Amino acid sequence: MIQQKGLSDYIKKGINRSKELSRPVLISQVKEMKNIDPLLFFAAGKRTPFETRSFWSNPTNDTIIVGLGEAYTISDNESTERFEAIEKQWKRLVQHSIIVDDFAPYSTGPILMGGFSFDPLKKRTELWDYFDDAKFVLPVIMLSYYKGSTYLTTNIICEPNGTTFGGSDLEQLEVLLKENYKYQKNHSFTKEEVQPQEWMDSVRNATKKVQNGEVEKVVLAREIKLHFDEPIEADAVLARLKEEQPMSYLFAIEYKNSCFIGASPERLIKKKGEEFLTTCLAGSIRRGKTPSEDKQLENELLHDPKNLHEHDVVVQMIKNAMKESCSSITSPTHPGILKMRDIQHLYTPVKGVAKDDVSLLTVVNRLHPTPALGGQPKQKAFEIIRELEILDRGWYGSPVGWFDTNDNGEFAVAIRSGLLNGNNASLFAGCGIVGDSQPESEYTETMIKFRPMLSALGGLYNE
Repeated sequence: MIQQKGLSDYIKKGINRSKELSRPVLISQVKEMKNIDPLLFFAAGKRTPFETRSFWSNPTNDTIIVGLGEAYTISDNESTERFEAIEKQWKRLVQHSIIVDDFAPYSTGPILMGGFSFDPLKKRTELWDYFDDAKFVLPVIMLSYYKGSTYLTTNIICEPNGTTFGGSDLEQLEVLLKENYKYQKNHSFTKEEVQPQEWMDSVRNATKKVQNGEVEKVVLAREIKLHFDEPIEADAVLARLKEEQPMSYLFAIEYKNSCFIGASPERLIKKKGEEFLTTCLAGSIRRGKTPSEDKQLENELLHDPKNLHEHDVVVQMIKNAMKESCSSITSPTHPGILKMRDIQHLYTPVKGVAKDDVSLLTVVNRLHPTPALGGQPKQKAFEIIRELEILDRGWYGSPVGWFDTNDNGEFAVAIRSGLLNGNNASLFAGCGIVGDSQPESEYTETMIKFRPMLSALGGLYNE
């Protein structure tokens, strides 16, 4: 049963506590469930009154979280200290909460799902109207799949005069989960390249800045737009991403009819207990059409000076940030290879043990953006991106993920992603620009990076 039993007594207690404190009080209850398909749960949420949906899964699929509705939203659109502001608001909300959880496994209970914009100082456009510089939602109802078990968390905010909790919404959700659901088929669309020549000119200008010693590396992103003949259903896109990109982090963050969605190969940071785990991912090449060609391309990538330099810049920055945050760190001395369906990357993992006073969002702040998405040095790269980039990245390349009341959580870097708005989709991809970068080859690299989202939207069959 989706409908939670025994909540009424806790709600009464929460309302009374809210009256005493003159502030909202969170009630959170966790129940173990029979298995529910997370994708069907996400899809059913679209057909109920829930206007907000969130989906998260890691590459091993041992952690999947699906959130429906907004019990509480924490956002920041004005502060330069947005990471600290989100953490402060969250601690204030959960300080007097009532959590009913006999299981308490990782990824259950009160969890915030959301993310940050890439650069809060970049001028915003209406494309990202629903996505603040920092925005996290506590779902009303949340499905968690963790290492073979399924849990359901119900979150209710109690005010002195009652709650807005709608038990009928959960009953409707339960009915929908029993129905057969068919995902939307691919629809035809037109593809619009957004100022490709101007983007290559910006690559030339960035290359000159590197050659002149103004910056060691800078990442420039570009955009393509897809215009469909019917509204795009995020459920169907997510299902295809899950099928086609099984080695990726899958995420979808939907507010009203605007959904930021993607399949990222890159972890930013994970915290479980006192352990931090991050990933250095930079330097890439396409996959081969045969095993022997694929191996040849792998060897080429492992010995290519440009890509090795680009990767090393990321490794050194991430190690320095982790040393600042951890009492000890470990990592391999040479990069390995991470193979995705359409692309392969140089890959170096870094583990660390958290210092006592270091939170997950503190490390997210220190790591964002890595040189793989921003550049090096960080602040100079930001300035050049603001000067040269001809789009509003919004949440592209930003930290997206989740965290709980115990400071556990995980964030991915929001690449291989797109923003769905009704009949339109904006897809994003970027390249690291160094001194010997060639605009035409960087342009070709972005086309490879567009492929996961293009394929999920039916684009590889419409070109």
